[in-house]
Amino acid sequence: MNDNLKIIHAEPATAAKHDWKETEVGSVFVSNYPPYSFWKPDYLPKAFEALNAKPRPEATLGLYLHIPFCRKRCKFCYFRVYTDKNSSEIQAYLDALAKEVQLYSALPSIKGRRLKFVYFGGGTPSYISAKHLQQFAKKLKATIPWDGAEEITFECEPGTLSEPKLEVIRKIGVTRLSLGIENFNDAILEENGRAHLSEEIYRTLPWIKALQFDQLNIDLIAGMVGETWETWRETVQKTIDIDPDSVTIYQMELPYNTVYSKSLLDGQAEVPVANWDTKRAWHEYAFEQLAAAGYEISSAYTMVKKNKKCQFVYRDAVWHGSDMIGTGVASFGHISGTHIQNVAGWNEYFDALNAGKLPLSRAFPTTAKERLTREMILQLKMGKINPAYFARKYDADILKVFGPHYEMLRHEGMLDFTRDEVRLTPQGFLRVDQLLPTFYDQKYRNGRYT
Repeated sequence: MNDNLKIIHAEPATAAKHDWKETEVGSVFVSNYPPYSFWKPDYLPKAFEALNAKPRPEATLGLYLHIPFCRKRCKFCYFRVYTDKNSSEIQAYLDALAKEVQLYSALPSIKGRRLKFVYFGGGTPSYISAKHLQQFAKKLKATIPWDGAEEITFECEPGTLSEPKLEVIRKIGVTRLSLGIENFNDAILEENGRAHLSEEIYRTLPWIKALQFDQLNIDLIAGMVGETWETWRETVQKTIDIDPDSVTIYQMELPYNTVYSKSLLDGQAEVPVANWDTKRAWHEYAFEQLAAAGYEISSAYTMVKKNKKCQFVYRDAVWHGSDMIGTGVASFGHISGTHIQNVAGWNEYFDALNAGKLPLSRAFPTTAKERLTREMILQLKMGKINPAYFARKYDADILKVFGPHYEMLRHEGMLDFTRDEVRLTPQGFLRVDQLLPTFYDQKYRNGRYT
């Protein structure tokens, strides 16, 4: 066993909350490990060491592009977004983003490597104009080509789409279009601060279908403010009627820096978010209906069509330890086992790039133990993991390393395991993000996820 992994037989978190009731401020979707609050500016020298060293021979590489513009800020949104930028400011940001990619492309850790995936995330990538997008993509491809990438994902808000814009999105090579519908009920969309209404959803669908994207994904959120069983059943049925290639369902949460969370913390208003039992019931119902309509489970959040090959290259690569260039304000990435994140301020971002520097703000160099834990908990979101994978990659027996944790969760009815497989039960599958902190090292269990 790897020397860095010998001392990780920690006691399980006996007081972990695996059966949350009310939706409280601070609940989070687990996307990384260790939690972001432990990433520090003091670790930046380690980040630059990783960036200026040759990459790990087995690592794939992806590019994440943060487009932080939106028509409105959703009341549940915790991302770095701007709703007040004009066309010239957007152009300036895209120019800076292209420059950041150029700086990365010259580094020893990146130079000459093929991109496995490109992900346009937000914010709302589809907010920018067709002209801006076309020029931006041309600059990027001249710096770091993506013609050979396995997947190009582009997030969209229905109300920002036009037929010409979709034609440009298709033309630049996008293979996977992810449409942030969230709900089909106009009153719920308005209450939660969404910019679009259902009319705009249906207006865009014929254009999307005509352009024959390789994959159309639809995002939904179970438990938005104002949701009822009746409205949720309608949303699920309307999703099935659209016949997308995949459907991704998230349970509504309240991270610290959302409009809803601030209202609750300040005592300004009640925010009637459904409790966890209700959200899990809605999530389960949606999965059951999608299964009856010909979909199968891809992860704790996603169902895919049985009769069509649907890829999630970005997700699978990140969950298997891929290197990723994270570009744009507040964006994060991973290089050779070191986590890095950009500055969160608009002016700071521009100042760094104008000086010819990467706009990094903090980093975290992981140990082999932390990389093992990170991959294990993220892959557990797929419902099952194979101990043999971790034995090959980390020379570690996860049944010994995490044995006390698995035993505790098995006792609670959340998972089961054999020598060949660790598998979540249906009960565990619906609350996977609440289970994952069980596996955190003791020093990381009480950290904020920011």
